Amino acid sequence: MQADAGERKIQDRDISLTFAKGMAVLKAFDTSSTHLTLPQIAKITGLDRATTRRLVLTLVHLGYVKQEDRVFSLTPRILVLAGGFLQGRQFGKTIEPVMRSFSNQISEPISMAMVDGDQAVYVAHAGAKANSVSIGFTVGSRLPLLSSAIGRALLAGFPAAEAEELIASAPLTPYTDVTNLDRASISADVAEISRRGYSSVIGEFEAGVAAIAVPIRSDNAEPGAIGVSGDASRFEDPQVRQNIIATLRECAKVLAGLL
Repeated sequence: MQADAGERKIQDRDISLTFAKGMAVLKAFDTSSTHLTLPQIAKITGLDRATTRRLVLTLVHLGYVKQEDRVFSLTPRILVLAGGFLQGRQFGKTIEPVMRSFSNQISEPISMAMVDGDQAVYVAHAGAKANSVSIGFTVGSRLPLLSSAIGRALLAGFPAAEAEELIASAPLTPYTDVTNLDRASISADVAEISRRGYSSVIGEFEAGVAAIAVPIRSDNAEPGAIGVSGDASRFEDPQVRQNIIATLRECAKVLAGLL
């Protein structure tokens, strides 16, 4: 994707490869790999074991990673790295209270996501319920852009050319038997989402799970989106679906003025 006008291209000589490798080690810990050994980290990052060992032990020394025998995991200190982003944008103070208010209207938890590379990442969540879906999504969780409702809603918030670049380059994985693997079809769906103002996906990322999302259109911030998800049977009633869509649209309008 092209850099924004006026954005300075960073030269290779100005980049610290050691720091980049350290960040790669941190990124190795995700929802499916929360506890890792040195050989596992080396395999995930593609680094040799000696380099991996030095980087991991440095992170242990700094307090971002803890060691139990031969197994390593992240510590709560890692949240400090995200704190500036979340606090600077007032997610806890202004964004989540708004989301919670609208969540109460539909008795469904609402999540907000933004684009990070070729994935959607949750940046806010409000109104969790005991019976809400599914696999424990929280702030920081990542979803595929192409196979999730909130991912496609995010794509719909980009200028058409940028959306097409992301659709062409983002990974396309068959998560379920009904995952749409046709990029042209996904592109057409994103264009339709942009026109009608909401996205709906059933069973493409998680079997039996439905999700509805809407773009947050703001001239002052990068594209965002909010959405709800749950067991597909909960969203079968057309009136329920329309109420969710209308509520998400109103919530998105309010959030657009806060971003």
